Amino acid sequence: MLTDITLGQFFPGNSLLHRLDPRAKIIGTMLFIIAIFLANSLATYAIVAIFVMGNFIISRLPVKLILKSLKPLWVIIVFTMGIHVFTTPGQSLWQWGFLHITREGVTQGALMTARLVFLIVFSSLLTYTTSPIVLTDGIEHLLNPFKRFGVPAHELAMMMTIALRFIPTLLEETERIMKAQTARGANFTSGNILQRGKNMIPLLVPLFVSAFRRADDLAIAMEARCYRGGTGRTRLHELEYTAKDGAALGVIIVITVILAGVRWCL
Repeated sequence: MLTDITLGQFFPGNSLLHRLDPRAKIIGTMLFIIAIFLANSLATYAIVAIFVMGNFIISRLPVKLILKSLKPLWVIIVFTMGIHVFTTPGQSLWQWGFLHITREGVTQGALMTARLVFLIVFSSLLTYTTSPIVLTDGIEHLLNPFKRFGVPAHELAMMMTIALRFIPTLLEETERIMKAQTARGANFTSGNILQRGKNMIPLLVPLFVSAFRRADDLAIAMEARCYRGGTGRTRLHELEYTAKDGAALGVIIVITVILAGVRWCL
């Protein structure tokens, strides 16, 4: 299960999405997340679905990545569907005791589940198509205007990117520790909640020790390379905002405006 979590992973490629400026992708992702919440009908959800699938096709990423990004969160997806199906009032389709399923509940649950799926899939595209270094540069450039208010743009960008970069590494480390502890007789799947919590101690302790060791090694490596923050630093590849970045961002803005117009004007 842990190996199915793809958050923070980058898949190299030469598609249009891979070549877009990271600032355009970050802003576009935030705008489209807002657009997803504006969808409130089958027509608007169809627009969102077409746009998300279109971006995945343009990115030339394997289709299995969609399922892989959703697999670790299936419990949340099913819970979201169930909570709407069993709690939304309306025309009853099935009832047993205090449990009842309504037509409106099924519709609302399907729409909310689709919204959650779109959020996960589209957000994953940002890390799938953007390397950690480029993502750091993009975040820092977007935060630079806030330096006049005392915001440490470079440090914040570096911390966020390091955290994102080490998610796959820590997941792999967790998987190795779980296999090693299981070989020694540890059981992480049986027992009640308290027993399972106790069984997690042999996993959490070495994981925290390994995480702090990695952080210390990273700090030493950065100091050995004379890292002193963002002041005066240059980059091998400077970010360049081109017409295709503006066009991609413009498409997302147009879709957001259309969804907002359908929601509030029709």
